[in-house]
Amino acid sequence: MHALIEKIENSYKKNRVVDVRSGDTVKVHQRIKEGNKERIQIFEGLVIRTDRKDSLTSAITVRRIASGVGVEKSFLLHSPLVEEVEVVKRSKVRRKYLSYMRNRSGKSARLASVDFDKKAVNDIKEDKPVVEATAKVTEAASVEEVKSE
Repeated sequence: MHALIEKIENSYKKNRVVDVRSGDTVKVHQRIKEGNKERIQIFEGLVIRTDRKDSLTSAITVRRIASGVGVEKSFLLHSPLVEEVEVVKRSKVRRKYLSYMRNRSGKSARLASVDFDKKAVNDIKEDKPVVEATAKVTEAASVEEVKSE
């Protein structure tokens, strides 16, 4: 039963996912449909939470201050509405969930930035679907068994 669930989940997973961590400043390109028109909206902010990184339901929570009001949005990384996630800045944090950032403003809300290779991080990893790889291995094994008989 678990194999069937994994097979279905892998068919919905995006093959291209960027490594996003808590403390990163990211630009999330989200597809928005208004009436019969579609457009891409960019939401830039600090990732205060990452959830279930290797799962189909992996999500990030991004926070930004807009017009003096804190705005938080959660994005499912494998959602078809999320076009692209671009890491702008990486900061040093020692927590997975930065809830304390909600109470900070001004200079106290700054995080120490870390040097990183922006191009390498934003180059999207091409992950091959796991289901296809296992299917090829089982086919190869069955062909070898037939040849040996």
